[in-house]
Amino acid sequence: MATEHPPAHPPRIGFVSLGCPKATVDSEHILTRLRAEGYDLTPSYDGAELVIVNTCGFIDAAVEESLEVIGEALAENGRVLVTGCLGARADLIRAAHPQVLAITGPHDLDAVMAAVHRELPAPHDPFQSLVPPQGVRLTPRHYAYLKVSEGCNHRCAFCIIPSLRGDLVSRPLGEILTEAERLVEAGVRELLVIAQDTSAYGLDLRYRPDFWKGRPLKSDLVTLARSLGELPAWVRMHYVYPYPHVDELIPLMADGVILPYLDMPLQHGAERVLKAMRRPAAAERVLERLERWRGVCPDLVLRSTFIVGFPGETHAEFECLLDFIRAARLDRVGCFPYSAVAGAAANELPDPVPEEVKQERLARFMEVQAAISRDKLALRIGQRLTVLVDEVDDDEVIARSVGDAPEIDGVVVIPGAWELDPGDFIEVVVTDSGDHDLWAEPVED
Repeated sequence: MATEHPPAHPPRIGFVSLGCPKATVDSEHILTRLRAEGYDLTPSYDGAELVIVNTCGFIDAAVEESLEVIGEALAENGRVLVTGCLGARADLIRAAHPQVLAITGPHDLDAVMAAVHRELPAPHDPFQSLVPPQGVRLTPRHYAYLKVSEGCNHRCAFCIIPSLRGDLVSRPLGEILTEAERLVEAGVRELLVIAQDTSAYGLDLRYRPDFWKGRPLKSDLVTLARSLGELPAWVRMHYVYPYPHVDELIPLMADGVILPYLDMPLQHGAERVLKAMRRPAAAERVLERLERWRGVCPDLVLRSTFIVGFPGETHAEFECLLDFIRAARLDRVGCFPYSAVAGAAANELPDPVPEEVKQERLARFMEVQAAISRDKLALRIGQRLTVLVDEVDDDEVIARSVGDAPEIDGVVVIPGAWELDPGDFIEVVVTDSGDHDLWAEPVED
């Protein structure tokens, strides 16, 4: 009887992941499934028998980057599957790159795997042991994104996410907490909680109880945060809209259950612009809540993002935005000039702001915010902080404090050579500050 011999190597797939942290989590799920089925994975085109590109399609610049990467993958390899947010606009992809083998939309693991199986069948004997318990991840070993829901119920005028990813679908609470526990057991020291709208978690489930470790737990944001806080890791909350129940998170931060850090996309400070954006138009109430929160948790670090140059934004409304950020004195801020997104309702609004005016307003906004950040960071000099090490180089260590999310906020620079590893927690004393970063030296007790 003839003996079947396994192939010299498992089928090899190249993978490119673009876009936001939510897309990163989708990529990790795809990679985990591929590894579970015995595929070999590579970050390059060379030697790959198939390439998957997980795309972003939120703004025009992201669409252009995605199309460019797809073209590069076709030129370098020739066998390409496309998934992700831009996959929802398959006609656009086909018009630019008719050679792609298949296109699937975002958050559709089964469709991706069906396309992979069609183009590159799985090995006969999958090796489940090749998959670590925490799955395959694209982030460094010591931090991980934890996605708690998919989609969004908001209909912001500048955004097309609901048309790409659908309405809110919350994950079961027990499933989230089990994943978080596995990540921490695998060495993750920081969990970054993400969703399109994290504060809406559980709304679609009507907050019905779920079970974790035999305990019935309400499926809502506060219970989720409190339960995650039981794990020995930093818990950082992102994409939290200022719903009333968010007030209940602040005492958890004050008590050290989760990090005193809140990422809250506010977008503007002028009431008419907020209404045109279809956002809550209550800037004054936001300022009152910020003051209340800081009273409960003086160490609270607040991050937000804003848009300048939204259609119809007047000079006076832009000045109102500057007044708002001066009053809010947020710690970490991102700002973007308005970019027309195909399919967004805002494209139909009158009085578009000229591009040069957008750029002027962006520069002024960031100048004002840099001064606020510089002043606030200067107050840290002499303070003792716990930091998490991200990188260790020959002449310096790059770390982050509780006020710094990876990739989007500042860092804590520790000059010199130190025997440390990424993922270490250490105590430092702040010695200097800049517009966005701190400098420090380790505390040697």
